[in-house]
Amino acid sequence: MKSKKRIRVLLGLLILIIVIVVLTKVGFYTIQPSGALPEGSTWLVWKARGEPYFNSPDAVSLKAIGSVSLMSRGFALAHAPKDRIILRLPYWDFAYLRSTGGKRFKK
Repeated sequence: MKSKKRIRVLLGLLILIIVIVVLTKVGFYTIQPSGALPEGSTWLVWKARGEPYFNSPDAVSLKAIGSVSLMSRGFALAHAPKDRIILRLPYWDFAYLRSTGGKRFKK
């Protein structure tokens, strides 16, 4: 019985460690559907220091200049974390809206 309890405790600790790593080291980068990428995309990425859990080119534009334009979105997309992608996922509207504080911008 002690070995089963020990295994459960170790499994619980392992799950806790995985959850902590995911919440602190991994994030979502969402690209809203547009002419260049009609279906959009969401990437699971390794976060850089200070990067939010949910991010997007529009969120980067908002933070940098306070608004979103085609030019600022393109610049932000050119500097997207392409080198830190863990997994490519379909567009996730929830993640996009979380990155922009619930605001939606023209495509």
